[in-house]
Amino acid sequence: MPKRKKPECKKILVIDDENDLRQFSSWLLEAEGYLVFQAADGDIGIKIARQEHPDLVLLDIRLPGRYGWEILNEMKTSPQLSDIPVVIFTASADVEFKDRALEMGAVEYLIKPVSAAQLKECVRRILPTNSMQVN
Repeated sequence: MPKRKKPECKKILVIDDENDLRQFSSWLLEAEGYLVFQAADGDIGIKIARQEHPDLVLLDIRLPGRYGWEILNEMKTSPQLSDIPVVIFTASADVEFKDRALEMGAVEYLIKPVSAAQLKECVRRILPTNSMQVN
């Protein structure tokens, strides 16, 4: 009988300059069985996205250096990255920001602070097939 290949866990990249939020999000998502990468700014985030090709990116708008808008635009216009779903993860409740993000290709717009339940539900909706745990 052939061995069943163990499915790989889904990868999530969190790009946010707030260390506590990155740590909390990573802890929460890793507990759900995801492999989480972290970046404190957009340039590092893009580099990680190109290297790891995550299944989902959580992206803050207000970042040091290049704003999240530039990162979202680069991701959605890059043939290598355009298929990766991006969730905007920001403190701005501005409706124009939300509309702009969705028009640019973001799949969701979460307003901080986000509860653990909200974040998990959003990720499960976008990555519904993740059911394995990290060993």
